[in-house]
Amino acid sequence: MQKILITDLVHEDLVKWLEADGFLVHYDPKIAVDQVEAALPECHGIVINSKIKMDSKRIDLGRNLKFIARLGSGLEVIDIDHAKSKGIAVMNSPEGNRDAVAEHAIGMLLVLLNNILIAHQETKAFQWHRERNRGVELGGKTLGIIGFGNTGQALAKKLSTWDVKLLVYDKYATILPSDWPNAEIVEIDDICQRSDILSLHLPLTDETFHFVNHEFLQKCKKSLILINTSRGQVVHTESLIAALESGHLLGACLDVFENEKVETYNQIEKDMYTRLFNFQQVVVTPHIAGWTKESLWKIAHHCYRKIKTVV
Repeated sequence: MQKILITDLVHEDLVKWLEADGFLVHYDPKIAVDQVEAALPECHGIVINSKIKMDSKRIDLGRNLKFIARLGSGLEVIDIDHAKSKGIAVMNSPEGNRDAVAEHAIGMLLVLLNNILIAHQETKAFQWHRERNRGVELGGKTLGIIGFGNTGQALAKKLSTWDVKLLVYDKYATILPSDWPNAEIVEIDDICQRSDILSLHLPLTDETFHFVNHEFLQKCKKSLILINTSRGQVVHTESLIAALESGHLLGACLDVFENEKVETYNQIEKDMYTRLFNFQQVVVTPHIAGWTKESLWKIAHHCYRKIKTVV
């Protein structure tokens, strides 16, 4: 009987489906790294999220592996080239949480534009400030999308009926499909100079590490709003803070951060994030954009569908 190890929280249906197909499934969301390494030699497949990094060492331990499946989108935790050199299939499931991420991005943006967090706190403190919390409408704005994969396209689709001009930059997509009549594909300088709002939908690679830095932000239109629901290390945090302090950046909606392990922060990082979080025009959430009840099931569904193609 072929064994599949699942190391992170997943919808129970994935376990049921795989067991119904005759696989021996070991599901342990709290499994330790050393336990994973001990189990790998007997595994024919492994399903991970971000906790377990499948580097070359662990891939070599999995001498019987047929596949490595990533719950969600990011593949930076897998040495893809080494896996492929061993004949191991690598898959992810961005289709499962693309709608959740897109909705979260829009939600954060509306919260920022309409001063909802500030007004919420004031109202609960019996403070009634209508005029100073006058909002700004999204209609009529130009929104740039950098990275037009699953989540970028989901965001564009959800905004397609809004009165919003959509610009798209993707290094690997020079022509948009015919069913995107409301979006315009442009070069990077153009999207920076024309966008009122920029939403990032990039994977983390050597190429995209600190993609948004001081030089990038200086190219952007003054009073830009930046949205990042992709990967924290795509944005250089100190450059972001400097742009907020100078007023060049109007605001930011951030679901991801360069270091998301709060317990590991040194004093420099604590000070840096304190400065960032003190801006009233910055809306933050703890990497939950793709974290909905619906996406939990959809990720499991798409993961199972892809596993079935290789086993």
